[in-house]
Amino acid sequence: MGDSRALIGVSAASNRSKADQDPATWLQPAEGYRCQYATDWVADKTRWGLAIDSTEEAALSETLSRCPNAPVEVTLAR
Repeated sequence: MGDSRALIGVSAASNRSKADQDPATWLQPAEGYRCQYATDWVADKTRWGLAIDSTEEAALSETLSRCPNAPVEVTLAR
């Protein structure tokens, strides 16, 4: 898929807890990984030109406000 962040191995329990939720309703339980999760989410949405709804945007903004200087690196899809 051209971006190493496309798939991340997690436990079955973690995968089930997230299901199809976005950051408005689910955040990575490991607080130390939340900044990476949020920046990866924004990068994936940007990569594929996907919309972000207002509740998702608010949750991402709140999460990223705790991540000073966290870069969002985007690999655009071809």
